[in-house]
Amino acid sequence: MQQNLKFKAAFIVAVILICIYGIIGLPKSKDEFIANWHKNIRLGLDLRGGTHLVMQVQLQDAFKAAADASIEHMKDSLRQLGIDYSSLDRNDPNRIEDADKIEIDVKGVPIAKSSAFRGMVNDQFTDWVLTAINTTDYKLTIKQSEALRLKADTITQTIHTIERKINGLGLAETTVVPTGRSSAEAELLVEMPGVDDPAHVKQLLQTQAVLEWDEVKDPQMYASQEEARAKHGGVLPLNTKLVPSVARGGQPPVWYLVSRTPIVRGTDIRDAHATQGDVGRWETNFVLTQEAAKRFQRYTESNIGNRAAIVVDNQVISAPTIQSAISDTGRITGAGTQEEASDLALNLRAGSLPAGIVYQEERTVGPSLGADSIREGFRAGAAGLAAVVFCMLVYYRRSGINATLALVLNAIILIAALSYLNATLTLPGIAGIILTIGMAVDSNVLIFERIREELRAGKATVAAVDAGFSKAFLTIIDTHVTTVVSCAFLFIFGTGPVKGFAVTLVIGLLANVFTAIFVSKTIFDFELSGKKQVAALSI
Repeated sequence: MQQNLKFKAAFIVAVILICIYGIIGLPKSKDEFIANWHKNIRLGLDLRGGTHLVMQVQLQDAFKAAADASIEHMKDSLRQLGIDYSSLDRNDPNRIEDADKIEIDVKGVPIAKSSAFRGMVNDQFTDWVLTAINTTDYKLTIKQSEALRLKADTITQTIHTIERKINGLGLAETTVVPTGRSSAEAELLVEMPGVDDPAHVKQLLQTQAVLEWDEVKDPQMYASQEEARAKHGGVLPLNTKLVPSVARGGQPPVWYLVSRTPIVRGTDIRDAHATQGDVGRWETNFVLTQEAAKRFQRYTESNIGNRAAIVVDNQVISAPTIQSAISDTGRITGAGTQEEASDLALNLRAGSLPAGIVYQEERTVGPSLGADSIREGFRAGAAGLAAVVFCMLVYYRRSGINATLALVLNAIILIAALSYLNATLTLPGIAGIILTIGMAVDSNVLIFERIREELRAGKATVAAVDAGFSKAFLTIIDTHVTTVVSCAFLFIFGTGPVKGFAVTLVIGLLANVFTAIFVSKTIFDFELSGKKQVAALSI
């Protein structure tokens, strides 16, 4: 019995030490103690202050890109099969809710070639449904299953891209999640604790950073699109497009005629960083993937003396002349400041957004408001804890000390778990902690009242304690499992603050099972173990 009790006591002490280490580490000074506390206990936006953004992903951009890719593929296939057509274009919906209703219109297909056209579409464009409008005109609509997949992929890729951009800025404890509002289509919630001036972050997040390195097909630069088209008889050469330059120094942009198919894309970039060039001007250096480097080297070797256009977000930011063969590295010049070069490098590393974003809502919480929330939450928790401890000591006398120790250990385990899990503590999380105190007291009341019943029934003190814990165990497990299931639904269907409440409450409930059953029983056993016969129990 004594050996078993020593093992239990050693286990409890080990748990306490592990929890304390997770909260404050091994501080050697007061300053290190405070630093470790702030590092391990991460505060959410509502406690620390920061910026709350709600943005809407423009799903129609992703559907337009998918339609454009299919149109280019279809043009190549029609050319190879010798099938003529008068026009091939997409028909865009007007609202984001109708993004999946995008259509590809094909007009002027010869009747003699209709069978070959249908076979080509059915074989190569399995994500689209072909519908005949008349004998020569057709429309393609995207399949519902493909539309759902494209929506989900767009949202997921947008979240990951935004997270990479935010992490690149060194912002911690940031959350990017869907808002979960059924009335809103493709809305994301971005919470950035500690950010009280979101203008720069908003601009960075909104930049798609779609990079292309295109071949310049015409060395002449044009003042307008009309001038460029007039130079080529009103029709652009096959597989070319017009792209404007970035307007600098108050000068209007000029237009370049470049290849429609890029030589290098943003997805080919392995790394990018800002650096100062030979004359002290900031530029962005990038490193290509192995496959892209081979492709880029072949192109530059055969185009020395020609110009290439570096296009970011459909704007030419530089059009240098190729001086020599380039393999896996390159640079983008023209940045006005270090921040501009660094932002471009960060966007290239993070990758391109699959669709544009529009900000729907912005709220900034000052650090003083967060400090008020912490102070008021601490006061509420301390007042509740003090009242509970007072009532337990008055009503259950010395056994109330047992319950108080269990409550303190419950709080230590809960805070340590948040630290080890890298969880963020929010105001709803504090509410979950306070509710955990109530659940812990409820467990102790169940056990103590069971012990009282056994004592009134005439059982000996040790037997009454054992019976009290044994009979209350199933009731405690039943109530805790029910609450954990409710928290699971809150976590699955709730937004960030609701999830924080659910997480802290579940951790507190699991800690409470350990403290109320194991720790409290060990304390009773320790108190009763040194006495041969116990006449009464202070309960």
